[in-house]
Amino acid sequence: MKDKRILYVSSEVIPYLPETEISSMSFEAPRMVNSKGGQIRIFMPRYGNINERRHQLHEVIRLSGMNLVINDLDMPLIIKVASIPKERMQVYFIDNEDYFKRKATLTDEEGNLFPDNDERAIFFAKGVIETVKKLNWSPDVIHVHGWLASLLPLYLKHYYANEPLFGHSRIVTSVYDHGYKGTLDQNMMAKVKFDGIDEEKIKDLDIPTYSNVMKVAIDNSDAIIVGSEHIPEELTEHLKTIDQPVLDYKKPDEFADAYEAFYQTEVLV
Repeated sequence: MKDKRILYVSSEVIPYLPETEISSMSFEAPRMVNSKGGQIRIFMPRYGNINERRHQLHEVIRLSGMNLVINDLDMPLIIKVASIPKERMQVYFIDNEDYFKRKATLTDEEGNLFPDNDERAIFFAKGVIETVKKLNWSPDVIHVHGWLASLLPLYLKHYYANEPLFGHSRIVTSVYDHGYKGTLDQNMMAKVKFDGIDEEKIKDLDIPTYSNVMKVAIDNSDAIIVGSEHIPEELTEHLKTIDQPVLDYKKPDEFADAYEAFYQTEVLV
């Protein structure tokens, strides 16, 4: 892994959010690559319940300031950065006043999904890609964790298909059992189509359940990792139909060697 560039894009990362399967792996996988001489960058949303003072987040003025068009609206992009203590790993935070100021992550106090989560996912995907372009940092591997990050493979393969910075980048998506009940906004497909992405590529978004959103991520990735011991049956069946390499679930104490070998033998080829 020495000198390989790995971009981690996640909906949650410890220590900035509570420990879950996703937030833990979004920390442990980059730490593993970092320890083996790889170069890593981590991106996550700057939710309003992240304590900026405690975690010493600060805005990066040279990266902030652009507007992203989401469903025909200009939404300002703010980039913040922090370092994970003792790990020499930087985390970049995608921020926007409308999408991420609220003091919660993905649901309200009653556990209901925020109605604009689909737009937040589009903004996050575009925000990560535009920021990496500004950094002029060409990743060898882009590893995606969590459904809020799951539109990134689609946008890279289609909206940014001609972007030379990502010409050799390989996309890995981890599939977890941490989804949501019900659907995202019923107009989600129209909002993605607004960006010129062919309807045939996003037909699963017509009913944007967790499984359907993840199918779009899987279909636009170069390799898949099963991140939970049990995932929805619908996704298990979908993984049987694809041609991309799939790494089965690995326990926390055995993932490091398996992920490194998977990167080297199935992804970086």
